[in-house]
Amino acid sequence: MRAVVFERYGEPAEVREVPDPEPAEHGVVVRVEATGLCRSDWHGWMGHDPDITLPHVPGHELAGTVEAVGDRVTGWRPGDRVTVPFVCACGSCPACAAGEQQVCERQTQPGFHHWGSFAQYVALDHADVNLVAVPDDLSCATAAALGCRFATAFRAVVQQGRVAAGQWVAVHGCGGVGLSAVMVAAASGARVVAVDVSPAALELARKFGAAQCVDATRTRDTAAAIRELTGGGAHLSLDALGSPGTCAASVDSLRRRGRHIQVGLLPAPDGTTPVPMARAIALELELLGSHGMAAHAYPGMLELVRAGVLRPDLLVTSTIPLDAAPAALAAMDTARGAGVTVVEPWR
Repeated sequence: MRAVVFERYGEPAEVREVPDPEPAEHGVVVRVEATGLCRSDWHGWMGHDPDITLPHVPGHELAGTVEAVGDRVTGWRPGDRVTVPFVCACGSCPACAAGEQQVCERQTQPGFHHWGSFAQYVALDHADVNLVAVPDDLSCATAAALGCRFATAFRAVVQQGRVAAGQWVAVHGCGGVGLSAVMVAAASGARVVAVDVSPAALELARKFGAAQCVDATRTRDTAAAIRELTGGGAHLSLDALGSPGTCAASVDSLRRRGRHIQVGLLPAPDGTTPVPMARAIALELELLGSHGMAAHAYPGMLELVRAGVLRPDLLVTSTIPLDAAPAALAAMDTARGAGVTVVEPWR
């Protein structure tokens, strides 16, 4: 099969022929019809993830068709249209037994723990626990956007963030996960303030329901701007980008007893990020992480998608062939586009 491969961190990847994967006895091989290009893939390519072993094939947001199944798989067969959370759970650890597969103690992640979906085929573990059926009326490009960014945003806003109608929600960073959060929060009846440096991203945020937008290139103190726009601060704020600046701004933008949700990864040379804890103590803020969403939680989200309440299809702003993926991956930190780019490996 053809796949995107890199052999050194931060150096150009290339498309080459590699062996087809084989399914584990509890897993499947999926023919990848579409796979999202995510900032997490860029982090992996840069060497920010300790689980990656070189040479490596990135990619973790995917949808496609089951090609082969392992001997112990009972719920899936070749030809099934599927997607998968980016966290593939083991199904048997204490976290999984509690229904918290997104923090599975023995999780594997395609594109990080093993070769991923920037390829024509990908192997996925523990299929009976992790696969999600894709409805016939949902395109693979749309389904691919669900597995990381949209599902992560949905759980971050609805479950971790406990959003309520009428509340103010601030979203820092309007890439794929941030725009998903804007859409989910607005659909929940919240009033959204979107923050980004890109006019195109902010325009999409308005399209998806943001009541206010803050251009971070023109506003020196985005947290102060949010507090003014919301009459005292956001009830819920998400750092959807992942940087020391956006993390601190998210916490600083909250009103008393507000909730900060960290979604974006926070790589730093010393492995730490300064957080304004004095404010967290004084205002009794909640600081929470959010790490994807378990497969068993997808049906409720999918029903909202099928009903047209949520429109993840609108997030997909470009599709590219596999040969264009290496350059697009390398450009993610310097030329972030608005919306989601989807790679179609068979083009």
